Formats: sequence, C-alpha cells, structure tokens
Amino acid sequence: MRDALEAFLGELGTHRRASPHTLTAYRRDITRVLDLAAGGPDRPVAAEAWNRVLLERTLRELFRSGLAPSSAGRALAAWRSFSRFLVRRGLASEDAARRIAFPRRGRKLPRTLPAPELGRALDRLSDGDPAAPRDRALLEMAYTSGLRLSELTGLNRGDLDRRAMLIRVRGKGRRERIVPIGDQALAALDRYLASDGRAGNARGDEPVFAGPGSRRLSNRTVQRVVKRRLGQIAAGLRVTPHALRHSFASHLLDRGADLRAIQELLGHRSLSSTQIYTHVSGRRMRQAYEQAHPRA
Repeated sequence: MRDALEAFLGELGTHRRASPHTLTAYRRDITRVLDLAAGGPDRPVAAEAWNRVLLERTLRELFRSGLAPSSAGRALAAWRSFSRFLVRRGLASEDAARRIAFPRRGRKLPRTLPAPELGRALDRLSDGDPAAPRDRALLEMAYTSGLRLSELTGLNRGDLDRRAMLIRVRGKGRRERIVPIGDQALAALDRYLASDGRAGNARGDEPVFAGPGSRRLSNRTVQRVVKRRLGQIAAGLRVTPHALRHSFASHLLDRGADLRAIQELLGHRSLSSTQIYTHVSGRRMRQAYEQAHPRA
C-alpha cells in the first residue's frame, strides 16, 4: 500500500498537475491511515487493510484529537481519491471511502479589512526603513490583484506586462489567468525594483519578490510581513495574506463589480466559491435591493 501511495502521488503530480502543497497534504492524510493500520510508521500494509472500517476508525481518531471538520473533510477527500485509484489499479475491489459522509461544517464568512484603514496603512509605508519599498510593493500587489499567497511568491519578472498593466498568474492546479495591476501597486513595484537594483533588464524567470541572495521569498516571510505591517489596522481580526485576498473581492463587490468578473479575477472554478462574498457585503446587497425592488 505504501508503494501504491507513491504511485498515486506520482499520478496526481504528473497527470492532474496537483500543486506541491496538495501532494504534501494528501501524503500526510493517507499516511495517517496506513500508519494506523500497520500499528506504526513505515511498516508494510496489505491492500485488504484499506477498508471502510479502517477509514471510519481514523475519522473518529481525527475528531478525538480536536481536528476541525474542515480539516477532516479535506482528509476524507484525499482518502476518496486514493480509494478510486486503488480500484482503477485493481488493488481493491470496491471504493472503501465512497459511502463515508463528509463531516458537516458551518460556513465561515471570510475576514475582510476595512478599506479606509487598509489604504492608510499602505500609504504609511514610506522609505523610512530598508525593507519598506519591498513590503509596500508586496502588500499592494496582494491587495490590488487578489492573489493567493503561493501566487504572490511565485510571481516571476516575465509575468509582468507593465505597458498593459497586467500580470500572468499561475493558480491552483497550475491554471493560468491574467489579472490587472493597479496604478499604486505598479508605482510601488517600480520603486521596490529600483531600490533593489533590479529595475533594468532581468531574466524572465527571476522572482519578483526576493530576499537575501536574490532567493524567492518564502510564504512564511510574507505572512510575517503582513502581520508586522498590517496587524494593528483591524481590532479583533487576524490579518493574513488571505485576508487581503478576501478584502480585494469584498471591496470590488461593494463598489459594483459583477460577481462573474470577481470569479475570474480570483481564479475560482465555480461561482459558488465566489458567492460567499455576497454574505459579507451588506451595503452592496442593500443597494441592489433599493435600486431593483418597486416597494423598497
């Protein structure tokens, strides 16, 4: 079964173009089941051990350990995908995970940052310290284009089209999309590249955001930058790179942007993923109601 897991992950990476993050999560979630079946890590597991009883037992263990329903649901999705792979390869006669129900979970509303406070915090990032140009460009890009953390750190110089004010973004499943850059973000980016000595010609595969030794910034570094620069702008909110992405979508919706356009900008496959922003945009909802209903 452990050999089957390696073959499964190889198929995910090669044919389904799963991201490294997805492959790491799937390996962790499936290995947890195999270790439970074997009584410890790295021990062999027979194919017949992968069955519904084992998966339900593992799910109970996850809940007893305090795992959130969303994380348990992600693990079950990995098990289902692996189960289908085992059936296709003839290693199992039936899909052991197919009849296990996903745990119910409440729908969490995204955290959004207030636009005026966010704008003031970005404007306060002047050239007062050596890291300020990089940090402002980083935050402006995250907010102006609604990028995921991995998309932000994965930007290359060749992805920028300054004349058209567009960037090419590689999103989940390596799907590419084109998104606009705002004036202020582009100006901040120019200042950063000039201060970093990289304003001239550069290779297209060079990272836009780099640290010491011109190495690409890590996700963890960006998380620290967001917390340090923006952590005080919204009392009671945990300010993260993803909160900037949520704010990008909500602020667009507040100002009349079409939900389908926001879906394209965010890189969502399904409109249902984007519709959650209608729940946090009360002003937009009220405005639409007053404009459209004859008795409003």
